[in-house]
Amino acid sequence: MKKILDLLTEEMEQAFEMAGYEKSLGRVALSNRPDLCEYQCNGAMAGAKKYHKAPLLIAKEVTVQLSESDVFCSAEAVAPGFLNLRVSDEFIASYLKGMKTSPKFGLEMPEKPLKIIMDYGGANVAKPLHVGHLRSAIIGESLKRIRRYAGHEVIGDVHLGDWGMPMGLVITELRERKPDLIYFDETYTGEYPAEAPFTISELEEIYPAASAKSKADPEFKARAMESTYKLQSGVRGYRALWKHILTVSVTDLKKNYGSLNVEFDLWKGESDVHELIPEMVESMKSGGYAHESQGALVVDVKEDTDTKEIPPCMILKSDGAALYNTTDLATILERMRLYHPDELVYMTDKRQELYFEQVFRCARKTGLVTPETKLTFIGFGTMNGSDGKPFKTRDGGVKRLESLIADTREEMLRKILEGREMSREEAEQTAEIVALAAIKYGDLSNMASKDYVFDIERFTSFEGDTGPYLLYTIVRIKSILAKYREQGGEPEAAQIRKPENPSEKALMLQLAQFQTQIAAASEELAPHKICAYIYELANDFNHFYHETRILAEEDGEKKAGLIALLVLTRDVLETCIDLLGFSAPEKM
Repeated sequence: MKKILDLLTEEMEQAFEMAGYEKSLGRVALSNRPDLCEYQCNGAMAGAKKYHKAPLLIAKEVTVQLSESDVFCSAEAVAPGFLNLRVSDEFIASYLKGMKTSPKFGLEMPEKPLKIIMDYGGANVAKPLHVGHLRSAIIGESLKRIRRYAGHEVIGDVHLGDWGMPMGLVITELRERKPDLIYFDETYTGEYPAEAPFTISELEEIYPAASAKSKADPEFKARAMESTYKLQSGVRGYRALWKHILTVSVTDLKKNYGSLNVEFDLWKGESDVHELIPEMVESMKSGGYAHESQGALVVDVKEDTDTKEIPPCMILKSDGAALYNTTDLATILERMRLYHPDELVYMTDKRQELYFEQVFRCARKTGLVTPETKLTFIGFGTMNGSDGKPFKTRDGGVKRLESLIADTREEMLRKILEGREMSREEAEQTAEIVALAAIKYGDLSNMASKDYVFDIERFTSFEGDTGPYLLYTIVRIKSILAKYREQGGEPEAAQIRKPENPSEKALMLQLAQFQTQIAAASEELAPHKICAYIYELANDFNHFYHETRILAEEDGEKKAGLIALLVLTRDVLETCIDLLGFSAPEKM
C-alpha cells in the first residue's frame, strides 16, 4: 500500500503535466500551516524560473486541472504561488479502510530485505547493570523491533565483556578470599563442582573490590595479570571458574534486561573470538596492512581526505596482548563468516565515535568486510540528573539500573494509588507496566545523540509528552470499546466512514501518516520519530474524543464508524508502543 503522500503527489504530478508543466513539480508535503490547509505544494514556485511565468499563474492553471479530482476536495492558489490542498473526505476514509484491512496497516515491505546485526548491549560479566547501560538497551531494542517490523532480518547481540583483565581480577580476588578452592590446585584432574562457589551478590562485590586493589597494590595487579594469562592459556581450573562467573552473571543479566523488556538473540562475548585472533593478526601481517610502531602492531587508517588526526588502529600491544580493538575486529570477522550480514550496527556512548571510526576503517582496509557491507555507529548522549551532570546516586556512586527501575515503579505506584480507586495488588501490576513506559518513552522521545535529564516527576506524569499520557489514551480507547461491546456492538466488525467534523478528519489524517513515520524511523534509525508521531496522534484523538458523542450517538451506522476509527487508533498506538518496547495495561 502506497504512502498517502505518494498518492497525493501522483495526483498533483498528473495535474502539473496536464497543465503543460513538468510532473516533477508536483511534490506534495504536509502543510506547515494546518490552520490554512492540510497539505501543500510549492512546485509553481520552483517552475516559475524555468517557464518564465509568474508562480501564481502556474498555480492557478494547475488548480483548474484539479477541479474534478477524487483525491482533493480543495486546491487553492495563493500568493506568491503556493498551492493549498485539502483531501476529500471520501479519499481519506477509503485510505483508512485500506490500512485497516492490510498487513501492518499497509506498510510496504522492502524488495530485498537486509540482514542486520545489532550490537547494543555492552554489558560486562561480574558487574551489575547501571544507569549507563540504560540507553544502549532501550534504543537498541527499539531499533531492532522497528527494523524487523519494516521487513528486515535483525539479529541482536549483547556482546558481553567476558574476557581479559576484569576476569583476571575476579579470579585473583577469589583466590585471596578462598585459597583452598580446588580450582586453584593445578594438579587436580577430576570434575569440578556444578555449583558456583559464589552468589551473584558476592560476585558483584568482588569485582569493585579487586579493581580498587589493583589500582593501589602493584603486586595484586601483577597477580591479576598472571591470572588473566592463565585463563586465556586454558588452565583448567581458571576456565572452570570463568564458566561459573559467566553462568551466574548471565542469569542475572537476563533477569535485569527482562525487566526492561529487552531480549537478545545472541549472548556472545569477547571470549568467543579468542581463537580467531592469531589467524586474523597473521592475515593482516601477510597482507601488508599491519606493521610495528613503538613495539605495538598497528594498521594505519588515516585517509588523504581527513581534516582531523585519525590515529592508527592498534591490533596488539607491545607485549603481544590483545585489546578491545582486537576482539571487536575478530568479532566482525566471525559475524561475516557466520551470518553474512548486509549491515553491522553498533550502539554505544557517542564519545566512542573515533574508536569505531578506526575499527571500521581497519575492517574495510584489511578485507574483514565486503565493500558492500555497511558499518554503522550510533552514538547516544548521556542520561543526566537534575543538576545536568551524568546521573549519580546521592553518595556520588553510579546508580544500579534495577534501583532506577524500582524508584520509578514506586513513584508510579504512589500516583496511581493517589488518583484512582484500585486494589493495591492491581495498582502494583499497573505501576510496573506504566513505569516501564515512563522510563522508555522518556529516553526514546529524545534524539539518541542528545543528552537528556532523567526527571522522574515529569516522566511519570499523566499529562504532557510522556509514556503514562500515551498509555492513558490507549486505556481510554479500550474502555470505550468495552462499553460498546456491553451495548451489544462488535468493534472489530465496524466499518470506517467518511469524517463528520474537523477533529474526526484531523485524527484520520494523522492515522494516515503511519507508514511514512515508521519508514522514516527505520531508515533514519530514529525511534524519536515514532514518539513524536504517537504523541500527536494521542493529542488528535483526545481532541476528537472531547468534541464527539461516541457511545451516546443515536445513529447506529454513524456510531459504528466512530468505533471503527477508535479500533484503528488503538491498534496503531499499540503497535507503535510495542516498537518502542513497552505495552499498555487494560486499566489505569
